[in-house]
Amino acid sequence: MVPMSLQSYCAALVRRAKTNFYYAFVFLPRPRREAIFAAYAFSRHTDDLVDDAESPEAGARALAVWREQLHACYDGRPTHPVALNLQETLQRFPIPRAHFLHLIEGVEMDLQKRRYATFDELYEYCYRVASVIGLICIEIFGYRNPASRDYAVNLGVALQLTNILRDIKEDAGRDRIYLPAKDLARFGYPEADLLNGTYNQPFIDLMAFQCQRAWQYYDRATAYLPDEDRPALFSAEIMGRIYARILRRIESLNYRVFDGRVHVGNPAKLGIALSVWLGSRIRNGFRSPV
Repeated sequence: MVPMSLQSYCAALVRRAKTNFYYAFVFLPRPRREAIFAAYAFSRHTDDLVDDAESPEAGARALAVWREQLHACYDGRPTHPVALNLQETLQRFPIPRAHFLHLIEGVEMDLQKRRYATFDELYEYCYRVASVIGLICIEIFGYRNPASRDYAVNLGVALQLTNILRDIKEDAGRDRIYLPAKDLARFGYPEADLLNGTYNQPFIDLMAFQCQRAWQYYDRATAYLPDEDRPALFSAEIMGRIYARILRRIESLNYRVFDGRVHVGNPAKLGIALSVWLGSRIRNGFRSPV
């Protein structure tokens, strides 16, 4: 078994990140919770390698080394604490290696691209950095109906689009614009205005359009969620509802995302988590998954 110190190390990464995902994980049975923490820690560390890199070249080198750690999780002996814990998780939950490789490729896109011409380009990014995480998570949560994979993909896109809308100001500070250039042109909102934080009617119209697109993916995810898998996938539902609350908050503020980071308070997150978890227990006859 992996020493508890390594499991605690990964759990601490989740807590320190103050992630909305933490509230989705706390009600999982311990083996699944520890596995999710291990997978999330891998994702978080992958992201940090790029965000903390001094240059794109340094980030690329760091990701190359990290890929080797991933391969060692499947084929050999990893040495990094996060990879060691992931290797233990993979012994119990055989998650396809391709999912983690796609995640690394998605994070690597941030080294290569700072603008997206069309939504098709952005969708590829969302799939790699978010939908793939959903596909990893459902392997740990457990599911029976293949439609749950479509649920995970669409929910991942919805969550990432919400992240993008919430973090417009922060990303602009890094000279990153994720809103498609085609959409900026459609609503007459120049890139320079976004970088300068200009709040005007074209921006409001642009944001209303982006929010509507995100809601479409939340709706698609809901349509794909099989009834028989809902008890097992309650954590994913919690994530969806928390991020949907953030999206509604953005709308209620009339898209004033330049004024500060839009968030949902911890009591509200806990309330959402409790509500969804209790609902799943009722549907499942108060049985706990193994």
